[in-house]
Amino acid sequence: MHILTKYLRSISLQKNITADAAEKFRVYRDFLIEKNSQFNLTAITDPVEIETKHFIDSLAALPYIKGTVADIGTGAGFPGLPLKIMLPDNEFTLIDSLNKRVSFLIEVINKLELEKVNAVHSRAEDLPKENKYDTVVSRAVSRLDSLSEYCLPFVNNGGTFISYKAADCENEIKEALPAIKILGGEVEDIKEVVLYGTDIVRKLVLIKKIRETPSKYPRGQNKPKKQPLGK
Repeated sequence: MHILTKYLRSISLQKNITADAAEKFRVYRDFLIEKNSQFNLTAITDPVEIETKHFIDSLAALPYIKGTVADIGTGAGFPGLPLKIMLPDNEFTLIDSLNKRVSFLIEVINKLELEKVNAVHSRAEDLPKENKYDTVVSRAVSRLDSLSEYCLPFVNNGGTFISYKAADCENEIKEALPAIKILGGEVEDIKEVVLYGTDIVRKLVLIKKIRETPSKYPRGQNKPKKQPLGK
């Protein structure tokens, strides 16, 4: 945990939070490795790579998280659970369509004795329309035009959808602009982060919710992927 501990010290001024968080990350990492063969949670199984490519990567958005938070398509808890560990007072909802992943997350949450965090088994299109959050994050692999339809409807007006993208995402963002506009959002900023201890570049697309999303979104039957908005 050497790299992660140094990173936590560099981003937190409160030593008690850093020490407590480092221990929680250790437990999380070890439990992820232990349960991976059972739940097929991640292709990354090297302990150091879990620290950098999962934990440190997830925390790239930490400065931009406000209020209530939802992580849509959370998988094994990324980026939502690492963010929650560092933000114990914020309310988090971790959402995934596979029940086995949600079962794993519930076990992790209990192991870490985290409060104000729930793991929910649901597809985005099946979530209650009234569910709204100040910040929605997603590190899912879907293209941004599709991902925006799954996430922006659940952002409060004035809130932010943060999408984790690779370094070469310029064309993907450009292609997603019509969908983002239809859904009531606009690209506010694109942050470039070099992950601590690596040469990996992560881009965070910050999309501001400027008006209410029409109630018919997100569409069901996998239409956001099959028929992206604005195409």
